[in-house]
Amino acid sequence: MLVVRGHGTAPTWGGAAVAIGNFDGVHLGHRALIERACAIAQTTPDTQAIALTFEPHPSAITSSKGPPARITTPERRLELLGEAGLAATVIEPFTPALAATSAEAFVETILVAGLRARAVVVGYDFAYGCQRTGTIETLRAHGERAGFRVLVVPPVEVDGVVASSTRIREALAAGDVMGAARLLGRDWDVDGPVVHGAKRGRTIGVPTANIATPGHSLPVRPGIYAVTLAVEGGPPLPAVASLGTNPTFVNDGQLVLEVHVLDWAGDLYDRVVRCRFVDWIRPEAKFDSIDSLVAQMHADMARARLVLNSRSIPG
Repeated sequence: MLVVRGHGTAPTWGGAAVAIGNFDGVHLGHRALIERACAIAQTTPDTQAIALTFEPHPSAITSSKGPPARITTPERRLELLGEAGLAATVIEPFTPALAATSAEAFVETILVAGLRARAVVVGYDFAYGCQRTGTIETLRAHGERAGFRVLVVPPVEVDGVVASSTRIREALAAGDVMGAARLLGRDWDVDGPVVHGAKRGRTIGVPTANIATPGHSLPVRPGIYAVTLAVEGGPPLPAVASLGTNPTFVNDGQLVLEVHVLDWAGDLYDRVVRCRFVDWIRPEAKFDSIDSLVAQMHADMARARLVLNSRSIPG
């Protein structure tokens, strides 16, 4: 998939079916937009299926509260968009100037002149332009004048819940990673290199890999989880993760993601891994002794095995 930094650098393609969104998480609702754009491109000669997204998140500019916690890093978002079958993703810098751009200028400058849109695919709640004054109705009217179609994708529901980035963040914040996975269409995951930590785990017989997550404030509730760990694109290995501050050993510690791979030994330092969160096990707790901590860790590993075996992941 081609990655374009700004509409002004887009190549001269014949036309585009443009799916517009922030695409944080690339969840089932986002996938519906992308699938529609791809279907249009496949049946329209000389037309590319592309996504138009923004960086940073628009609320970083438009909201005094700042942007929400990311479900995926920008890099992971691009990986998922590429897997969805798009020909290109255009990452439009979201600046104060863009935030002040009128709805009409947004369409003329970016969609028509920049991306040569023949079709525009948006979600049911789409709004655009300065102070979100542009609506689906104004977009359709502009499309009739400029010669592009507008397709509106209705909400995608799973068990009566709309697949949205907001709902997914709420599920992750509650530790409901299975609920988040149902809306994402996959397990929520975190990428990062394995770094050196305090090395306490190896001294108590449960070595862990400390995963650094640069630039990613994890939106998930601290606690103990059944997870898998894939090393540099390798197969998922059954594991148990702790996201917490190590209260048994330190006071007011920093939040750390540590993963113990079940029935495995090896050196993971400096290797990039992907940790997929499969299910919640328990909250983090402070223990009165190392022995009681170790006993609980073994109980956590047993629970993780049950969960992962039910998912046909060897454990």
